[in-house]
Formats: sequence, structure tokens, C-alpha cells
Amino acid sequence: MSSQLPILSYQEIEQELQGFEQQERQRLGLAAAAEQQWRDLNPQVFRRQDRGETTLLIGGLTMAHDCLMQAALQGLDYKVQLLDCPDTKALHLGKEFGNRGQCNPTYFTVGNLIKHLVHLRDVEGLSVEQIVRSYVFVTAGSCGPCRFGTYVTEYRKALRDSGFDGFRVLLFQQNGGLKQATGDASGLEITPTFFLQFMKAMLAGDVLNAMGYRIRPYETVSGATDAAMEQAKQEVAGALRKRRSVVLAMRRARKFFRSVAVDRSRPAPKVMVIGEFWAMTTEGDGNYRLQRFLEQEGAEVEVQTITAWVLYLIWLVLHDSRNRARLTADDHAGEGLRGVNLWVRLGSLHAADRLLRVMFHTFARAVGLRGVKLPDMQKIADYAKAHYDVELRGGEGHMEVGKLIEAIQKQKAHMVVSVKPFGCMPSSGVSDGVQAAVMAQNPGAIFCPVETTGDAAVNFQSRVQMFLFKARQKAREELQTALDTRGLTMDQFQERAGRGGCATLAYPKHRYAGTASNQVFEI
Repeated sequence: MSSQLPILSYQEIEQELQGFEQQERQRLGLAAAAEQQWRDLNPQVFRRQDRGETTLLIGGLTMAHDCLMQAALQGLDYKVQLLDCPDTKALHLGKEFGNRGQCNPTYFTVGNLIKHLVHLRDVEGLSVEQIVRSYVFVTAGSCGPCRFGTYVTEYRKALRDSGFDGFRVLLFQQNGGLKQATGDASGLEITPTFFLQFMKAMLAGDVLNAMGYRIRPYETVSGATDAAMEQAKQEVAGALRKRRSVVLAMRRARKFFRSVAVDRSRPAPKVMVIGEFWAMTTEGDGNYRLQRFLEQEGAEVEVQTITAWVLYLIWLVLHDSRNRARLTADDHAGEGLRGVNLWVRLGSLHAADRLLRVMFHTFARAVGLRGVKLPDMQKIADYAKAHYDVELRGGEGHMEVGKLIEAIQKQKAHMVVSVKPFGCMPSSGVSDGVQAAVMAQNPGAIFCPVETTGDAAVNFQSRVQMFLFKARQKAREELQTALDTRGLTMDQFQERAGRGGCATLAYPKHRYAGTASNQVFEI
């Protein structure tokens, strides 16, 4: 007669397994290690009294923005040093000391900091103790699981493994001001004056970049625009450093750009660059110098402004506040409306949006930047709604979809390039997935999604060149249509343009995507 085994519950099985484990540990002489939660013990203190002996390290935006941000902080009596634009050496250092599987913006920016600290130690002769005591790195932070959310821990891990354990990394949060993950950041005083200086530097950087990219493709003397750009940056930086009028500085900088001779009769294809924030903003090896590569291939580049990103953040809070106002019960969320006057919040956000736009256009008029418009974020959301839920957040969210649709419908560019790091889920899901549906409805548009890994420049640039070939054809056909409309030949157009028909600051009114096509109607 067979005996039936007893049926044990899950808890009884677990107890037997734990008992067996304890017996085996005792027999083998293995003491049970007490579980300890990992804590970041890296000191993050930057006190007000340390400011005179502490240098802030900053960098990561465009070269113009970094230069002006440095001047703005120096105007507030901070000691500031700029990091170089991240290069391939920074990428290698980031991969050497960082975790595996990160996106290349993480490797570039983390490695760039390590490269600078190694220079301070090995070239300038500072000890690690001096570096840790006298330098602090300030970087951007945000919510979410992407690079913004994990940057600080990644920095600390790499700094520890590269021999700079204890080096301080502070976060400038897009929501909540400037603060660290732990500790006291009272050495960074967040005041209205601080934010005003910060905004002036950001807006001025956007305007100067727009001027440079508008003029450089049509300069008749190679390098003239870069020289004017450098003079303009120093003029504005001096005003920020001395806390003087940036508007007057931009007005003085106008003469530098006006002195650049241009010929806008050449049908340069206009290429809009969108995508992941860092990949489309950096001007170095992180995106294989995409902007300069496009210009070398004869294109006019339209870059995205940092101001547009801030306007997008304002729109998100406006959108969420309106949605929360329709809830039937109190909203207890961290950014909810419990105890908040809805109309005051909405009014403040609209005022902030308006102030940014007024300041941007004031700087633009002062330096001579004409015909530039900041995007209407509600229209961008309306464009994107049919293809991408505006409630989804990550990367640029719906904004990349809306930008592409607007560029197609408003003829803002002959070609759109979406650049993002390899493996970036928010950007890849949009540019490789959602945008396919957009292009299916607009078969005549030229959209080039590309990914960066930091070590595949030839493949990256070859792909861009293939799409750029079609954009050149489109630009030439468009120019011929404009010439036929005006009854001009190409020779007549070029001859009139060469007689002074292309004043540097007199940008033609928008009718077509191409600047040369628009210039036909200004001759």
C-alpha cells in the first residue's frame, strides 16, 4: 500500500529551505551576512563660506551658451571654469569608468568631467585632495529613468573608480531649482537675480547661434562668420560679467555680423535638426559634428533653441494644471492643485511664457536677427495629437512629432534630421516608429532618422549624405520655380544679387523653404 506525501504550503516550503540554508552555512562555516541597504556616502556640501575657494565646473550646451553661462555666473561672483566640448577621448574615459549599457551622452559627459580632472591632476599638478576640495561640477537634472535621472549616480561611480572619490556633483533641476541629490547646496543661492542672469545667457546664446547658422552658409569669405560670432560672444559675455545691459551689448554686436559679406543666390538645402536634446545640441564628436558637417555639404542648418525647450516645460505644467482642475476630488500629487489657486498658477505660467518670448525677440531685434519665430507649443501639440499622445512623457515627448509635421506643412525645411543616441527609447520610439506614420501621409517629405554611438561617423555621415542628395535636388527645383514666377534667369538673379542685393541682415520673407528661393522676391 503506497503512502501519500504530505502537501506543504508555500510558507512551509520557504521555512524548510531557510532552515536547510542555515544548517549548511553552519556546517561550512559561513556566517550569515547582515543585509545592508546601499547608501551614497559621497559628501555633497557646498556652503556659502566656501564660495571664494571653490570653482564651479560647467558645460554641456552649445559653445555659445557655455561661454555666456560662465560670464553670467562670474557676474554673480562665482569662480567658474568651462569644460571643453566633449570629444572622443571623453567617450573612451566614460566607457572605461562608467557602467555598461549607457547611452553615449552619458559616456561623453561623464568622461568629459573625468578628462578635465585628470588634466588638473596630471598637467596642472593639483593633488586629488585639492581637486575634491576646490572644485564642484554643476550639471542639468530632471525627472525620469533616462540619463537625467541616473546621471548623478553614474558620475559618482565613474569618479570613484577613476580616483576622484568624494568629488561633488550638483544638479540644476528643471523643476525645483538648483540642488543636489543629498546635502546642503546653500553655496548656490537661487535668487531672482540668479535666474534673470541665467535666462539672459540662455536667450542670448540662442539668438547668437541663430545668427551664425543663418549667415555662415552664404558667407563669401570663409571663416568671417565664425570671427564675427566670437566677437559677438565676447561683447555679450562682457555685459553679463559686469551686470550691464545685454540688449545694448547685442546692439553693439550687430556691427560684427553686418560686416560679413554674403551671397544668398546659391540654392542651399535647408535642413532642420531635431531629436534627443543633448544629441541635437552638442557641437562636437557626440553627434559627429553634425551641424558643421551639413554646412560643409552645402546646407543651411536650422537648429533648435534652448528657449523652445523651456517653453515646452511651461506648456506641460499649463496642460497638467488644466487637466487637474477638472478632477472631482482634491489632487494630492506633488505638482497638483491642492491648496493652489488655479487662476494664479495659470496666469503666472502665461506670464512666464510671454516674458520669455518678449526677451528673446528683444535680443533678436537688437542684434539684427529678423524673421525668426519661437514655436507655438499648443499648435505643436495639436499637430502631434493624431500620432502621439501628449500625455506621454520622455525625451521631447510629442514635440518631435509636432516639429516634423509643422516643418512639412509650413515648408520650413527641405529636409529634417532626427538625431538621437543609439538605444534611446523615447527618441528611437518616436523617430523610428511614430514618424513612419507621419511620413506615410507625407511621401514627398525628406526625413532622416540617425543614431549616434560615438564610433561610427562614416556610417552616420553616409546616411545623412544620401538624404541630403534628395534635399539638394528639391532646393534647386524650388529655386527654379521661384525664378520662373518672377521671370528671371539664374544668371540675372546671381548678377543682381552680386550687386548688393543680399544685405547680410536683410533676411528675405518666408515663401519657400529655401533662402535663395525667398531671396528671388527681394531682388
